[in-house]
Amino acid sequence: MKKDVLEIRLSGTGGQGMILAGIILGEAAAIYDDLHALQSQSYGPEARGGASKSEVIISHEDIQYPRVTRPNLLLALSQRACDAYHSDLLEDSFLLVDSIRVKKLPKGAKYKIYKIPFCKIAKEITGREITTNIIALGAVNQVLEAVTFESLEKALLKRVPKGTEEMNLKSLYAGADAIKNYKDK
Repeated sequence: MKKDVLEIRLSGTGGQGMILAGIILGEAAAIYDDLHALQSQSYGPEARGGASKSEVIISHEDIQYPRVTRPNLLLALSQRACDAYHSDLLEDSFLLVDSIRVKKLPKGAKYKIYKIPFCKIAKEITGREITTNIIALGAVNQVLEAVTFESLEKALLKRVPKGTEEMNLKSLYAGADAIKNYKDK
């Protein structure tokens, strides 16, 4: 972990797995990397298809305030999520968007933007869009180095349904590779 405290917001629509991704990241930090972590979540009353976000704070010290106020990274898997949350980002922050679903990017942004076709990668790698959240989680961790990759793998394997472990590990690696191979377009 590069910073003493990381604030991360994962956002999209209900059914995209943002809550699960946040839980996995928080558990990787707290259980396997022995860091302090706090995870919270919210979603609209519609659940599937409505607004959804998961927030994770990771720290070397006690966490003083339980809400993300200035995220170091925002993951936006929908246009609605990007529009709602990008204004909280600071100059040295990161915005990761699904390049297929988020077409209108913030103007004049002074933070680094990664445009990655998460859903498309999911379909190519696993044949299932349901793994988009795990691909995005791999990308988020590759950018921030929030937790060790080994810890992220362990937390992932504890949370995914039996029989899907290989598919989900493949997705996690694909997300990390998407950042490693990223070329700004």
